[in-house]
Amino acid sequence: MAIEKGKLVRWIEDKGFGFIKPERGKDDIFIHISALKNMSRKPIIGDVIHYQISFDTNGKPRAVNARIEGVSRALTLIPLEQNHKTTNPSPAKQNLYRNLTTRGNKPKKRLNLLPVLIAIGAAIFVYNKITKEKPFLDQFKMPTVETQPVEPTEQFQCQGKVWCSEMSSYDEAIFYLRNCPDTKMDGDGDGEPCESQF
Repeated sequence: MAIEKGKLVRWIEDKGFGFIKPERGKDDIFIHISALKNMSRKPIIGDVIHYQISFDTNGKPRAVNARIEGVSRALTLIPLEQNHKTTNPSPAKQNLYRNLTTRGNKPKKRLNLLPVLIAIGAAIFVYNKITKEKPFLDQFKMPTVETQPVEPTEQFQCQGKVWCSEMSSYDEAIFYLRNCPDTKMDGDGDGEPCESQF
């Protein structure tokens, strides 16, 4: 479609439409606000409008894909509900709007490493604590005493033996000297019985 040019001669603000007087041609061209997408301001009478001509269902010409000369385009995201009131955007534009508006709302999936790091740190702490305290705990162990096997001792009883010749061993002579009365085994009185015999 060819791009036409004309001057906005009428604009009805509350209805959102007006009429363009084309540079070439006799009849005024109808223009709706929806034809001026993304303009940084609304049109005013006297604006030079660049547009393409399309025909409505009744066969009447109307301006589409229009822009105001000397006015920059502004990127505006009109909610789809409002946009449907004025025009029917293409499915591609609807998807673009949906992607731009929902991208920031999606929660980002991130692997939460904090619990794993805490568990590893706790394990290292406990391991270090145990290995450092082991020598400290070792000092509280009961010392091992090497014991020699105890030889069974003979059981002696006072049976009236008095002389060294009646003793079968030195231990028996000591027992008699210390525990039994009237023994005659320590002649010099030094506490050592039967010195000449044993």
